[in-house]
Amino acid sequence: MDRLSVRYSDIAGQMGMIWEQTKAPLIVPLLKWMVFLCLVMSLMLFVERVYMGIVIVYLKLFGRKPETSYKWEPLKDDVELGNSAHPMVLVQIPMYNEKEVYQLSIGAACGLSWPSDRIIIQILDDSTDPVIKNMVAVECQRWASKGINIKYQIRENRHGYKAGALREGMKHSYVKLCDYVVIFDADFQPEPDFLSRSIPFLVHNPQIALVQARWKFVNADECLMTRMQEMSLDYHFIVEQEVGSSTYAFFGFNGTAGVWRMSALNEAGGWKDRTTVEDMDLAVRAGLKGWKFVYLGDLKVKNELPSTFKAYRYQQHRWSCGPANLFRKMAMEIVRNKKVSMWKKFYLVYSFFFVRKIVAHVVTFLFYCVVMPATVLVPEVDVPKWGAVYIPCIITLLNAVGTPRSLHLLIFWILFENVMSMHRTKATVIGLLEVGRVNEWVVTEKLGDALKSKSGSKAHKKPRLRFGERVFLPELCIGAYLFICGCYDLSFGKNHYFIYLFLQSFAFFVAGIGYIGVFVPNS
Repeated sequence: MDRLSVRYSDIAGQMGMIWEQTKAPLIVPLLKWMVFLCLVMSLMLFVERVYMGIVIVYLKLFGRKPETSYKWEPLKDDVELGNSAHPMVLVQIPMYNEKEVYQLSIGAACGLSWPSDRIIIQILDDSTDPVIKNMVAVECQRWASKGINIKYQIRENRHGYKAGALREGMKHSYVKLCDYVVIFDADFQPEPDFLSRSIPFLVHNPQIALVQARWKFVNADECLMTRMQEMSLDYHFIVEQEVGSSTYAFFGFNGTAGVWRMSALNEAGGWKDRTTVEDMDLAVRAGLKGWKFVYLGDLKVKNELPSTFKAYRYQQHRWSCGPANLFRKMAMEIVRNKKVSMWKKFYLVYSFFFVRKIVAHVVTFLFYCVVMPATVLVPEVDVPKWGAVYIPCIITLLNAVGTPRSLHLLIFWILFENVMSMHRTKATVIGLLEVGRVNEWVVTEKLGDALKSKSGSKAHKKPRLRFGERVFLPELCIGAYLFICGCYDLSFGKNHYFIYLFLQSFAFFVAGIGYIGVFVPNS
């Protein structure tokens, strides 16, 4: 036992010697360089957030709305033309094994207030479960028997995933009759007046290609994780989309709850499946053709947030990897484009892609979960207070503007976003390097009413017990790293980082054991 203790003491001494010998010439300069890089990225993100905040304040003070910037007036029935005064509209609903929500989405689409002979509902069903496929087909037949012009379309394979389904749907002969196409994901439930409020922008303004509506979350109060998602997405819709629409007439199409001018969609090259963000790909290509986009913040469409951690991780991988990969593919094409101004090209390359889709993810994880904790172990490297405290606080407060009802949850939001930043950073790197899971597409699981009993009360939540589905090793490893740094800072440090480090490590541990979100009962 004594020999073992001596041996461990010798090993610890040798490791300490190696650490001291490499720290000064290698680790300290490297860490200082990383701190500088992170501070630069923080400043870039800070300036971007402040700029967008100023624009939003301007829009609110001067009452700038789409109705004042573009011509808009309701479509009226013409005595001579009859219903033909209304343009022909195609509504596309792509589906994949959507057992819990297919009835809601089909019912909402069939309930749109539009002349029945001027609208076609197209259900693009890629389901692989024959039972679910039959259920969707029966639902379509039920609505068809009521006089709704609904088409149930299937294909032999899932090539191209959602983009492939939408592209295949455009090949049918009846689509040529349509002037506009509306896309709703399977969990989206538009209000009956959706078309009457959005289509007039396209009818009266031939330069507009896309009208995008805002998302309204029906299950935001399901659990703490959905509340955190609501805060992030509200900022995206209330600030990012609004700023893009009002200042550049461009923003990223959200893939659903939007209306496209058919001619603009075709001119841009249609749907492509080269990335997992086919919606953003189409938007960028249409924007480079000179088309304008309009965002309607007052037009809201109900939909569902992922309420299981596993589903949310898959979604965030796709949403982070796809834009980075698209940036890799289109950066030079944007720079060389001659149809849009230099200012708009700068906005696309720097602001839209680089700062929001790459820097925002990387700096959050690298700075707050890797570099700052490392400075605890290397006291020779210092992080200025403005970079460690002031800038993050201002960015966080600006983000909270979108969801004032959740101001009291800001600390939880910070910790949760930092946990997710690890996953987003990994996905961003995969997208930029175009390796590994770059084209992985996992449909986000929707639970619909699965978590509610017939009486309307919440169903009993029971965690899954299978190890592989509940435990996430990357989160546990980062949590352990932060905890060790926190212990060291508590014992030897002077910056009091340990308060943050212990809280953040706890958040990583909670996510690492899967104790977050809603647990679906085993079936």
